[in-house]
Amino acid sequence: MATAEEEIEAVPQAEGEATAGKKSGGMKKLIIMVGGVLFLLIGGGAGAYFMGFLDHFLGKKEAVAEAPPPKPLVFFDLPDFLVNLNSAGNKKASFLKLSVSLELDKPEDTGRLQSVLPRIVDNFQIYLRELRVEDLKGSGGIYRLREELLSRVNASVAPVKVSDVLFKEMLVQ
Repeated sequence: MATAEEEIEAVPQAEGEATAGKKSGGMKKLIIMVGGVLFLLIGGGAGAYFMGFLDHFLGKKEAVAEAPPPKPLVFFDLPDFLVNLNSAGNKKASFLKLSVSLELDKPEDTGRLQSVLPRIVDNFQIYLRELRVEDLKGSGGIYRLREELLSRVNASVAPVKVSDVLFKEMLVQ
């Protein structure tokens, strides 16, 4: 058995060890808290920098590029087309009435288009007569028709560039 003196000496040592453990745990908490605060400050500063909030304080000036003036829109109306569609075995004839406008890049290109208008009409007529009613169904059919007419008109009027083919009226009967 331990004597009373040994017990008295053992108690302060145990308390000293517990106090040292508390000091060590407190130091770890302090380091973690300081590290967390530093992490938040650095992360917030980086976020503010990349979002542009600090540009005013850092003396950066915004590069304002002046937008070029919009180019004038030029449209060239083609005559209306009325063609019978390929009926492929159907006894009932189907017709397509189409009004088209061409969008040009430059106003001076209208003279070139006017001079080759018969070629454009011929290319369109040949293509449109081979279409079936099923080819024109849905938005996909209309999109394919637009793309095909655009490629045909650009081939006919080269080196003039036609930007788009716009449908003014389209009737399938």
